[in-house]
Amino acid sequence: MTTRVWDPSLYLTFAAFRARPVEDLLHRLTLEAAGPIYDLGCGAGNITALLAAKWPDRPVIGVDSSAAMLTQARNRTSHIRWDLGDIADWSPPEPAAVIFANASLHWVPDHAALLPRLVAALAPGGILAVQMPNTADAPYRGCLDALLKQEPWRTRLAGISTHTDPLRAEDYYDLLTPHAIAVDIWETHYAHPLENLDAVVAWVSGAALVPYLSALASEEKQHFLGDYREAAAEIYRPQADGRVLFTMRRLFVVARR
Repeated sequence: MTTRVWDPSLYLTFAAFRARPVEDLLHRLTLEAAGPIYDLGCGAGNITALLAAKWPDRPVIGVDSSAAMLTQARNRTSHIRWDLGDIADWSPPEPAAVIFANASLHWVPDHAALLPRLVAALAPGGILAVQMPNTADAPYRGCLDALLKQEPWRTRLAGISTHTDPLRAEDYYDLLTPHAIAVDIWETHYAHPLENLDAVVAWVSGAALVPYLSALASEEKQHFLGDYREAAAEIYRPQADGRVLFTMRRLFVVARR
């Protein structure tokens, strides 16, 4: 299994756009329970800092499986604790007031087991707040799927996959209602105006393409990204002002224990 190599600087290039769903999610949250706040898949810590600003009187802990991301996070602030860990087998040492997972749980398998386990880790009245990209019909995902059917990538990248799509909203509702007193689920489509096609490729390179780029040597990466750019050029056409609209569909889940 290839280890995913995350590039904090590349991921943060689009930090303002990536924060839009976080802001929408945070507006829905009211803190009622005692306990700390955990940010699962905290990455470089920019979102964790928002949680600490919203609830300054609570201990906030960022958790991520990437040492490079956590190094960037530690350089950002010293008043937040940063833990190296894998969400798949993570559990808090004490019941949590909030477990926040922004664009991270879609990298973790078996949501039927994962989400009830996370709710069980909450204090009574605590909140599980989740945001995940839903990419089944996303143009950037279609470009990737088409590319992986072509040689040399079909052979070279066989067995490697990007994140999976979330379950349906109905499935999450049925999954969580036996464990939660309230479940709120919604979807939002975002249309982010990026500067040009290269920005689209850079965005995808910092997230969905990470498993593939991590498996390639430097020269191969450039070849792969060149082929991806050609595929994307057929779909992402410039707007009247020259920018390119990069659409993202996001699924939100808030469950209160």
